[in-house]
Amino acid sequence: MKHAIYQMDIIPGDPPANKEKVADWLNSTMKEERPDTVVLPEMWTTGYTLPNLESVAEKNGEPITGFLQKMAYLHDVNIIGGSFANKKDDRFYNTSIIIDRNGEVVYRYDKIHLVPMLDEPAYLTGGKDKVKVFELDGVKAGIIICFDLRFPELTRSLALNGAKIVYVVAEWPTARKNHWKSLLIARAIENQIYIVACNRVGEYDGVDFAGNSMVIDPWGNCLKTGSDAEVETVVETLDISTVAKFRKDVPIFSCRVPDLY
Repeated sequence: MKHAIYQMDIIPGDPPANKEKVADWLNSTMKEERPDTVVLPEMWTTGYTLPNLESVAEKNGEPITGFLQKMAYLHDVNIIGGSFANKKDDRFYNTSIIIDRNGEVVYRYDKIHLVPMLDEPAYLTGGKDKVKVFELDGVKAGIIICFDLRFPELTRSLALNGAKIVYVVAEWPTARKNHWKSLLIARAIENQIYIVACNRVGEYDGVDFAGNSMVIDPWGNCLKTGSDAEVETVVETLDISTVAKFRKDVPIFSCRVPDLY
């Protein structure tokens, strides 16, 4: 299962310009790499322009959902749609969307854990639904968004429900870059899953973002890592069949004693 991760810089508060960037990237990446799945970062339509949400957020997921559906169908590719600011029921959410290669929405997720350091709780509402596993090309997977990475129960829940890949989409700052790397590797090792993580680069409102998009195998090996600051495409093919082997060699799930936790 070949993945292409778009480690992009985001134009603040300009959804049309960011959509154009993604469309251009998809056109070139599909010609050059032909991935099965592409991955976008968190809040890629606007960046963290939270005071301007009323004017820049999607409304009930549109028009960005329709745009991504069109791109998925046109290019015959699964899209991990990063996340975007989304207004629904008079509240704003940080929403992720997963679209299969037929252009069908297979999963929506509202970010549960909001980041105090980026003032998310002042502007956004945390998701109320439990994370769930979805399927792409017959492979079970899950998604979490940025600050969710610091809460290991979330990824463990996905692994216990059959996920073999967990996608992490983020705007993770350079100031905490070492946490990003360490937590991604930990989530892969402790759950014996592939981690496919997409982070942005660039700067906004005095915050530098760390890049270092990563693909990590169930042993915790970093198969590919993006740079600190460059816009780039990180490409890697996952051998999903190895997940079962890793879990057989180190059978942590059968050794769990949850009644004592």
